[in-house]
Amino acid sequence: LVLFICCYCCSCRPVHKVNYSSDLDAKVPSHLHCVSPTRLTVTSDPSDRCVKARLVHKGPVLSCVQKDGTEMLKAKIRGECSSFILTLKCNSCFSKIINRNDLYAPDKCDLRTTQPDVVLLAGFTIRKSPSFLRDKEHPCHLEMEGDDASVFGCPSAAPSRAPPAVRSEAKYTYTPLNALKPKTVVNVYGVVTFFKPPFPSKGSDYSSMIKITDQSDAKVCCNIFAKNMDDHPVILKVGDIIRLHRFKTELYNDSMMLITCRGWSAVTFDGIIDSPVVPRSTSKSFHFVESEKRRVQELRQWAADQSVLSNDLTVPLSVVKPCMYFNLTCQLLAKAVMDSRCVLLKVWDGTKCQHPLLNVAVPPDSVEGESTVAKDRMNLTANVLVYDNHIEVARSLKPGMFLRIFNLHALSQRAPDEQSNQTEQLTFHLHGGTVYGRGLRNIPQDSQELPPLKRQLENHVDLEDDDEVNDDTLLEMWYTPPESVVRTCQHTSQRVTLAQVKRSTPPLVCHVRAQVKTYHPQQLYQCLKLFCSKCKIMREVPDDNTIAELFCESARGYQPCHETWAARSSASLSKQGRNISMYISIDMVGDDTQSQLIFVQGMTLNEVCMLSRDHKNLVPVRSDNGRMNLIDLTAPFLFCRDKRYYGCKECSLNTFENPVFTGVETWDEHTVAEALGVQLMEYRLLMEFKLEDHTDTLEALLWERNAERFFSVSAVDASAKQDVQERIQTIMDTLQPQGSNIEERPWLDLCLSVYTVKDNGRNKVCYQITDAEVREVN
Repeated sequence: LVLFICCYCCSCRPVHKVNYSSDLDAKVPSHLHCVSPTRLTVTSDPSDRCVKARLVHKGPVLSCVQKDGTEMLKAKIRGECSSFILTLKCNSCFSKIINRNDLYAPDKCDLRTTQPDVVLLAGFTIRKSPSFLRDKEHPCHLEMEGDDASVFGCPSAAPSRAPPAVRSEAKYTYTPLNALKPKTVVNVYGVVTFFKPPFPSKGSDYSSMIKITDQSDAKVCCNIFAKNMDDHPVILKVGDIIRLHRFKTELYNDSMMLITCRGWSAVTFDGIIDSPVVPRSTSKSFHFVESEKRRVQELRQWAADQSVLSNDLTVPLSVVKPCMYFNLTCQLLAKAVMDSRCVLLKVWDGTKCQHPLLNVAVPPDSVEGESTVAKDRMNLTANVLVYDNHIEVARSLKPGMFLRIFNLHALSQRAPDEQSNQTEQLTFHLHGGTVYGRGLRNIPQDSQELPPLKRQLENHVDLEDDDEVNDDTLLEMWYTPPESVVRTCQHTSQRVTLAQVKRSTPPLVCHVRAQVKTYHPQQLYQCLKLFCSKCKIMREVPDDNTIAELFCESARGYQPCHETWAARSSASLSKQGRNISMYISIDMVGDDTQSQLIFVQGMTLNEVCMLSRDHKNLVPVRSDNGRMNLIDLTAPFLFCRDKRYYGCKECSLNTFENPVFTGVETWDEHTVAEALGVQLMEYRLLMEFKLEDHTDTLEALLWERNAERFFSVSAVDASAKQDVQERIQTIMDTLQPQGSNIEERPWLDLCLSVYTVKDNGRNKVCYQITDAEVREVN
């Protein structure tokens, strides 16, 4: 419950400071007795009562018009032994007693403190709360006005958000990293050589990973799990110093690992030599003594001499180039949720990017934060698109926060119809996953990383965004050049309405102008299909879970394959209780690995995907009584870099009896399928648009080559490349913006093919979009 206390000030009221909370009780006048805020009512007599509570919030000093400009402020206090919250409106002098830095400066009024002081209030007046029906908090508020009003304060007597208390006594011993033993709980110091910012784990916790080293030159991996992201150690760059208490040691793959256990804590320090040794901790209390300060300084000096720690990828926007992966220290100006898979962050670091930046289309009413018009014009604002597992963190950020973004990707883009000599524009992507430490986190306000950034931002303090904004400026600010769908056919047919199309007799090719009312599937990954050109069967692309289960099943009951044409190499993974083998044709032994066709047995899906990064053609197989055979054709029969290829179950011979591997200069999906007797299935795009004009609606298919032409992508690239998938999603969001009505959507100039098919013995009229593509309008 919330209780208002209003203090108005014409002259300074009595304010008193004590050092300990217990001393406040001695300050209670003999004619008063101390009561809890929970016992105050509108009918209570305040003349014989005082209130002792903790300050939990205060507002700015305001001028009260009703009181002839008298200054006042509003604050909230919480009862010492209750959860009731009481809100005060107080004079500016009261702010001094809650600001530990200004207790002895009654002529100042610094409101920046966040210390939850303990206060004792007397001489107040009880009023009815005007906001009680709305906020359902305390039915009263208090006004501190009159000669009897007085305040006693005890700074930081019971801090809830105060800086961590540092205890001086030494009681911990620290183990060098090369002396760690399994199954023990240890305390260690180390220098960070690699880290991944906190990210949601598969369970309910947040997870982060750190690799550290010390003067022993041992390297140890640390896995940290915590319920809240803010409980993880604050690591901002490689070279930071970290101290870990109560971590459990485990031996994993012959390497020592540190894992959080009950009561763990972590403290970090900036790794820069000669910078102040200021602990960064998420704990409310921790030990830090002089000997540990020397330990931090020694680690800094040692780390500075190690070349492995000098590769800091943090750069300003002014030096960013296309295709770079870099770390960015910046301030968040505004953000917008694009859809369930993407969040836009508008950030700046006070430097001007040397390349023109791409404007990202965002509806103005979906943006949270300040206007960036002036900064956009000066090429100071970077638009960062955040994807996948980083979205939860991005949603929690507030404009004004300072951020460090790790492994940010700068991509140059050009509209499809632009010439090669036209200037490309930069956009920034924080892709999904955590490889290379990819992620983002907010930087604490007291971090030593911030002063240089703040000084850079202050160079643009006079940059205002409240200048006159006309319609052209709004379009420039919020929208990229609009994308239009145009016909590429050579027909000269007159344009007709949808109602006329539905009344026409097929076959027919006609031109229409319509809008997209809806489309299917809404989950765009479902528009990718597998199609057999021989038997005309179409099936869904299986998900990774289904494929992974097939790989695990094929690895059970491992038996090596005995083929006269194959050379085999095997390995036993004793800890995992399984074996893996790799086979190549004897004819290919000695060939370059890029031209080899490699057969793998007993591997998991993840292992095959990792191996395919370095080997072009991988074929997963299993053993049937010692004879080699393909895994169930529900799974891919070929992994080629980031692409996967599938075979038709009905049309494939699937035999290894007489494979022929000679005479092939280049192995690709077609030559591999032919050698293995597999009928290759093709990737196809299939969507259904519900079109509408002022006369009628109809459902039209967008299929195979026409779909690829429409989106200017290939289906096989859409199966493997994230930027291609993003292009399809962006186009559909343009044709049917989220939350828009039909009047706000663009008109499409389309060529429709009208034809009939047999459906249960009856002729069914169908419509298909042909010869159309999306282009940017300059």
